[in-house]
Amino acid sequence: MYLKFEESNDKLIVHMIGELDHHSAEEVRNKIDDKLNQDKIIKLILDFKNVSFMDSSGIGVVIGRYKKLKMKRGNICISRATDSIKRVFELSGMFKIISLYDTIEEAVQSI
Repeated sequence: MYLKFEESNDKLIVHMIGELDHHSAEEVRNKIDDKLNQDKIIKLILDFKNVSFMDSSGIGVVIGRYKKLKMKRGNICISRATDSIKRVFELSGMFKIISLYDTIEEAVQSI
């Protein structure tokens, strides 16, 4: 999985490209955490537009970042998820605690 980082005001936007599964989850977790810690950012937007597949390990990555940011009084949201990725989030119940936005601009304005 390839990650591209972008900062907008006090928010970190992570554009993810590829598959978020048990093969890539640890690397994704470490890279995002490093960036959050290094730049002292507590608002995270995960862009799922180019994520072609996600399994339960991907859910774990998102939940872990949610817990980490909540402890710092931060926030996390998801943007541009494809239908198949939305379905994984719906089945896991994630949308009860993490918001989904259709565009990155909406996400930036909302969190």
